[in-house]
Amino acid sequence: MPLTITAIYGSFLALFLIVLALPVIKLRRNLKVGLGDGGHPTLRQAIRAHGNATEFIPIFVILLAIFELNHASALAVHIFGAVFLAARLAHAWGLYGNTGVSIGRIIGVLGTFGGIIGLAIANLIKSLM
Repeated sequence: MPLTITAIYGSFLALFLIVLALPVIKLRRNLKVGLGDGGHPTLRQAIRAHGNATEFIPIFVILLAIFELNHASALAVHIFGAVFLAARLAHAWGLYGNTGVSIGRIIGVLGTFGGIIGLAIANLIKSLM
């Protein structure tokens, strides 16, 4: 069974990781920082926006693939994928706009955790039935 829907969201999320990596590369070159953030808050923000995404995207894509492989409805797979993608976009937007609490970060965390927890529970239910 092909993972058509997971391929869509996995690909968008992979491209999003590259988009988040580009400012890190640009800032490192401009600020001449080879490792770490060199004490530059802007570089620290960019590193964390990218790092946070790399921490959560892989487990989500794995869980989404398992969900799709276990014959979940296409609509359910799309809902999980779309909500998670929107959450990651909101989180990055919120983190770039403010190092403190922001609506984007709150939405991002809720959508990210909700997607991962929801898929974990859905996969457990499907596998135990």
